[in-house]
Amino acid sequence: MADPRFFKNAGPFSLGEIAKITGADLRPETDLNIMVEDVATLESAGPKDVSFLDNNKYVGAFENSAAGVCIVKSRYADQAPRGMLLLLSAEPYKAYARLAQAYYPQLTSGFEVAKAAHVHPSASLGANCAVGAGAVIEAGAVAGDQCSIGANAVVGQNCVLGDDVRLGAGATVKCSLIGNRVTIHAGARVGEDGFGFAPDPTGHIKIPQLGRVVIGDGVEIGANSTIDRGSSGDTVIGEGCWIDNLVQIAHNVKLGRGCILAAMAGVSGSTKLGDFVVVGGQAGITGHLTIGDGVQIAGQSGVMRNVDAGAIVGGSPAVPIRQYHKQTALLGQLAEEKGRRRQ
Repeated sequence: MADPRFFKNAGPFSLGEIAKITGADLRPETDLNIMVEDVATLESAGPKDVSFLDNNKYVGAFENSAAGVCIVKSRYADQAPRGMLLLLSAEPYKAYARLAQAYYPQLTSGFEVAKAAHVHPSASLGANCAVGAGAVIEAGAVAGDQCSIGANAVVGQNCVLGDDVRLGAGATVKCSLIGNRVTIHAGARVGEDGFGFAPDPTGHIKIPQLGRVVIGDGVEIGANSTIDRGSSGDTVIGEGCWIDNLVQIAHNVKLGRGCILAAMAGVSGSTKLGDFVVVGGQAGITGHLTIGDGVQIAGQSGVMRNVDAGAIVGGSPAVPIRQYHKQTALLGQLAEEKGRRRQ
């Protein structure tokens, strides 16, 4: 059970309601009026909770779970403990995500601007916005309806935030146009200077960064991540992208729709990622590359050349994933052989 000091439970829900929320199927004889109080893990769930099984590594936990209800794929149904009610789904994790959102909806605040906030007279706030203490909204900035701007956050001059934008505590936004339903977590920096200069032995010469950051609808940006504005054109984050904590996106980078970047990944300037690219943690991509649609990049990889659509790559320099695994296996074999020779 989630700590009620931090998370408000909107349940209980009936099994019939849960089936509608998740899109999962119940067996015909199931009583749709049974009430379910909460979501929980397989290990912690009790008779009035609903859990899920999506990974076969947790089949043992499923077989021993006390959960009253579980969302599972049909192939695991025969392994359910006696008395457990089942919701059958081809995608249990996605179904659970929808259900957890229903039990614990994101809290919204009414229209409340803290007395210690600083909102410039020329700035515009839509309906039902909340602005925390110490936040600064500069001249000409526009925030749409139902925006939440956390304590000590800064919305820079003439920036535009769409509806339902959430800016975490201490986050800053400059030179940016932001779509609807965007979350920027605490400490993130959006629209700061790109890393642009002309090298010179007498002192490097700063190149003014004259572009913007343009963020599409439904984007989430993790805590302490940075997205630099463009040097002349724009840095663009496509609709539905999810960016983890401590990610660096350099000037003029363009992400397509639905990209996922895990923690500590970095994308160098002017590189273009297609739609639904997945970048593993601590992976680095050099500048001026094109990464095709649907590419997957393994964690800690170093990508130094263009990658064709649909490819899966790993290693540094990154190569096709099967080649990378062969290289790793061969290196291990060589190390073992050298060890035997020393003996």
